[in-house]
Amino acid sequence: MQKKLLLGVEAIAQGAIDGGLSGVYAYPGTPSTEITEYIESNPVAIERNLHRQWSANEKTAMEAALGMSYAGKRAMVCMKHVGMNVCADPFVNSAVTGINGGIVIVAADDPSMHSSQNEQDSRFYGDFAMITILEPSTQQQAYDMAYSAFEISEKTGLPVLIRITTRLAHSRSTVETKELKSENEVHFPADPRQFVLLPAIAKRRYANLLKMQEVLGDNSEKSAYNTFEDANSKTGIVACGIAYNYLKETFNGNIPYPTLHIGQYPLPYKQIEKLSEKCDEIIVVEEGYPFVEQKIKGISQKIRIKGKLDGTLPRQGELNPDITNEAFGIKSKNQYVTPELVSPRPPALCQGCSHADMYEVLNQVMEQMGSNRVFGDIGCYTLGALPPYVAINSTVDMGASITMAKGAADSGVKHAVAVIGDSTFVHSGMTGLLDAVIENTPITVIISDNSTTAMTGGQKSHGENRIEKICLGLGVDREHLHIITPMKNKHEEMFKVIKQEVEYQGVSVIISQRECIRTAARKAAQKRANLK
Repeated sequence: MQKKLLLGVEAIAQGAIDGGLSGVYAYPGTPSTEITEYIESNPVAIERNLHRQWSANEKTAMEAALGMSYAGKRAMVCMKHVGMNVCADPFVNSAVTGINGGIVIVAADDPSMHSSQNEQDSRFYGDFAMITILEPSTQQQAYDMAYSAFEISEKTGLPVLIRITTRLAHSRSTVETKELKSENEVHFPADPRQFVLLPAIAKRRYANLLKMQEVLGDNSEKSAYNTFEDANSKTGIVACGIAYNYLKETFNGNIPYPTLHIGQYPLPYKQIEKLSEKCDEIIVVEEGYPFVEQKIKGISQKIRIKGKLDGTLPRQGELNPDITNEAFGIKSKNQYVTPELVSPRPPALCQGCSHADMYEVLNQVMEQMGSNRVFGDIGCYTLGALPPYVAINSTVDMGASITMAKGAADSGVKHAVAVIGDSTFVHSGMTGLLDAVIENTPITVIISDNSTTAMTGGQKSHGENRIEKICLGLGVDREHLHIITPMKNKHEEMFKVIKQEVEYQGVSVIISQRECIRTAARKAAQKRANLK
């Protein structure tokens, strides 16, 4: 046993390694990225040669983990909350197939949208799939839950979802580790038909999932992560995950109300009933959507339930002790308000960024073609929506630039342009381009290729040195597939190519190719260090 100072995401990674992990599968996305990065460089992971390469997207990650589970080994899948949308198909079906080796899915939610396009709450996915959800309140719990989740998964025969939020993911605390477990040996499912979801088999598997609900509920009632703290008050509290920490800070560690701290789901309804019998009202303190509040309202009709639905706590943004102070009528210290002397600094493209040079030329071309017809995507280049470029008119989800441009062109919009990065293109842009190729839709796709997944820190892109071949393989006409170098001294050449292809009445692809200025600088620094 050792003590380590770890981020919440690092605690999860360490817990998984110590818990007998054989492979991690993930696509980088803040605030989940560092889980995989920690495993990539961990000495034990390297010595054991655990699988620790990035996947093309969250769906492929989930499916690969399911394959490792089929072989009897323990796998972890990591993503930010919107990644749960991408992997929803195999994720939900994995609850029906069940597991062989333990599977743990980590979803890192981002309330306040620090680096995301929505605030969705991944607990709904776990509830929808009808599996165990674990929600840590501290870095130690994050470690403990990751360590024990594989065992929970194998005992129940179902995957386990660990839900964290940004504040826990990216704050540090001391974590005490446990004994390192051995990896599972390869062994195949006892039922050779378990993973064959033909209707006749799926019906039996689904019936089994329904039967397991009573077991999962009983597990939650007995879980060490669900604790009841009694006090003499007619107001009770249900606090979930990291919200329990905010509550403790509000009351300096001594909460004067009977409190049910929830860290494992399904909800422990017997404990909620115990709290309801004692109190006249319950305040639900939870990060994200009013998930627990809505469920408690459905079972506790006789007492008043307060929380996000009645305005006791805000629906939008992440919680903090100032907010919980106000919910309990305590004068706020305003410790979490940004001081006026701190000037806001909006995000911007780096000096020397290849996206910037591309946008300058694209804007000049579109001045001639008309406004409101450039569709953007998720990545560093999304900052092209902001001044001084104001170059893109949409950003919805990974890969949507190409399909939205296609839809606009289908409706009669001329000179529709899609801007997408290399990593996003291989994540979920290829299928949209195939649709456009099949119909020869008059759109221009600009793949701004900086040879990395830059927005999340420069992870290796699956598209590196492959974009041109992928486009040709999808059927893009060689005559209308161009590679340009986005640099100031190439301005005229870039303008000519982009203008020519935007005017073309068919599918064209322009690969704007220059390495990210940051990863190039890191590589150069590493090269210099190696020469010393």
